[in-house]
Amino acid sequence: MNLQNLQIDWLKCFVAVVDTGSLSNAAPELYRSQSAVSMQLKKLEGALKCQLLVRTHRQIQLTSEGQLLLGYARRILDLHHETQMAFNGEELTGRIRLGVPDDYAAKYLTPVLKRFAPRYSGVEIEFICEQSTSLIPRIENGEIDLALISRDNPRQGTLLFHEPMVWVGSPQFELWREDPIPIAVYESTSLAKKSAINSLALQGRRYRVVYNSSSLIGQIAAVESGLAVAVFTQCSAPQHLEILGAEHGLGPLAPMEASVYRSRTSLNSKAVDHLYELLIKTLRQSITY
Repeated sequence: MNLQNLQIDWLKCFVAVVDTGSLSNAAPELYRSQSAVSMQLKKLEGALKCQLLVRTHRQIQLTSEGQLLLGYARRILDLHHETQMAFNGEELTGRIRLGVPDDYAAKYLTPVLKRFAPRYSGVEIEFICEQSTSLIPRIENGEIDLALISRDNPRQGTLLFHEPMVWVGSPQFELWREDPIPIAVYESTSLAKKSAINSLALQGRRYRVVYNSSSLIGQIAAVESGLAVAVFTQCSAPQHLEILGAEHGLGPLAPMEASVYRSRTSLNSKAVDHLYELLIKTLRQSITY
């Protein structure tokens, strides 16, 4: 095995296919054709003399060799990026329009920005806090450069982690006992709303929507006041609220796929390059296949 034949572009293709779930989804992320991505993977498998992926018409699965390579590939790409940064004597300047839902902001963006801001003080960041359903079209039409979102389509950015969803209620009120159960929801296109209603339907529980708001603060206020129960991302559920589950007659909820989504119009921005890579390096978790 000649490790000198392992090219960075091959590893980028391999990781992108794993993260997006298919060659067709990886191609736009890499700004290559699907056939070019396939060719890069074949070259990588040829260099390592083993099969890395089992490709079907519906999904991609890692072989045992592929699982072994994935950890090495991520480390190699991270080190490659760090090396580029260390030898980049050019001071970064510019402006980044960064979007994030308010439930992700504190937990996930704070550690990233604490690392980014001191190192790149010449970069101005414009912060846009909206729901993912609002951020996604703004990324796609170039109004925003970069966003941390909950995606409903594998083409919407690079998967970082799965965020659990939970039912929450005020411990001072037992609204979960009511029939129909009163719920607070986000806007009609919200993934959290769809998840809540689907879960209730599977449990055979009747519900009534008593509060609508696109604001996390508004949702918390509705729960605290005893107006409703709601569905939150686990990272945004306040500690003083009660997590509700099967013992309260409430079923499980599908987790959110959190991803970092970049606009095509930002491709020539080195400032966006660095923040994009830092988001991936900081927030990406190991994914089991």
